Amino acid sequence: MATDEKPALDYRDFTFDMFMASAEGEESEAVRFSQWIDAGNRDRVNSFEAARLGAQRTELDVRRADGVGLHFLNFSSYNYLGYAAHPEVIAAAKQALDEFGLGACGSPVQAGTLDLHTRLEHRLIDLIGLPNRGVSLFSSGYAVNTGTISAVMQRRHHIVVDKSAHMSIIEGAQLARANLHFFEHNDADHLEAILKEVAPAAERVLVCTEGVFSVDGDFGALDRIVPTAKAYGAQVLVDEAHSFLLCGERGCGVAEQQGVLDLVDYLVVTFSKALGGVGGALITRSEIARYVNFFARCRAFSCALDPAVTAGVTRGLELGGGSDGRERRARLHRNAALLRGGLAEHVDIGRTTSWVVPVIFGADRLGVPLADWLQRHGLDGSIMMFPAVPADEGRIRLFVSSEHTEAQIAQCIDTVRRAADEFGFLGKPAS
Repeated sequence: MATDEKPALDYRDFTFDMFMASAEGEESEAVRFSQWIDAGNRDRVNSFEAARLGAQRTELDVRRADGVGLHFLNFSSYNYLGYAAHPEVIAAAKQALDEFGLGACGSPVQAGTLDLHTRLEHRLIDLIGLPNRGVSLFSSGYAVNTGTISAVMQRRHHIVVDKSAHMSIIEGAQLARANLHFFEHNDADHLEAILKEVAPAAERVLVCTEGVFSVDGDFGALDRIVPTAKAYGAQVLVDEAHSFLLCGERGCGVAEQQGVLDLVDYLVVTFSKALGGVGGALITRSEIARYVNFFARCRAFSCALDPAVTAGVTRGLELGGGSDGRERRARLHRNAALLRGGLAEHVDIGRTTSWVVPVIFGADRLGVPLADWLQRHGLDGSIMMFPAVPADEGRIRLFVSSEHTEAQIAQCIDTVRRAADEFGFLGKPAS
């Protein structure tokens, strides 16, 4: 090897945050990141972006980018109710494909709105069951937040956001260029202190929070946050991405479960979680929905939802809003309690009380080898490291579904326990 040639990168020597910024040349981050991925593939330790060889069921086969083929338990998919592969959902999607073709082929404000879209909107309104409601459909759940917030809020307005809220909410506020404030997670007293300061002179204030927080799996304190916001004349946005169809008597989410659904101004739902599709929707007053339809730039200048997904999501919504949904929600809640209870005996699962169950392993340097180890031992979980979570608060994020069996949950618990023993985070995060 020539003396000026750099040695090959060791995949274990880097974490994601090391590629975020650099004082080197303009393309150095991209080049170094690509070299890092190549090193992981070469050493056959790269577990990320593994190609699934079938539907997102509780067990599946994958072909990893590093060439490794594996079969494992799937606890990394948020197909919470199993509708992504439900035969009636698939049949509806196939029928729509035959009738309407592959794509909508246009913006929803021009040529892209199909009869299928209006059917889905009506089903959502029927489920929510509140008067004077309208729906604005988006091609991704992320875009619902960025599009809605940037459409209804402007520079002179104030947006107050839970510190644990999803990045899409924060980016929506940044796009609006409004005055942005953060309140401590689920802390109604801190929210009130901020509102006391900004609300009296503000033309418009929007408070943003979530039903179930996707990183820690805890429920939003909507029964305290929403009334506090309303007491100061603020509007409220609640993102129910990880809770829509998963709780509440009718499946409307945490806002329904905690008795504040009628007080929420902007209810955000996604189709990629409980409904197993893609896209999302804003449910709000009908006149606001009409406004957002035209003034949310990421909606007006994007293609509308494709026919197959739209019809499949509509059928999933019909199932999820009826007896089938109630039965699946009950199984989901039982399975989530079983997983949380079994894991809590061995590892730190933080503050979760839902079907999103984080296992906190701590040091970011463990993330890459831990993800590889888990897959090779028959379990796939979603690994989160900085900057997705605070530095050295890495976690395995496990998603349990209504379709997991007790035996699969027991196997998951045992594999995590063995991983915790192997990597040194039994009972507490690794230092």
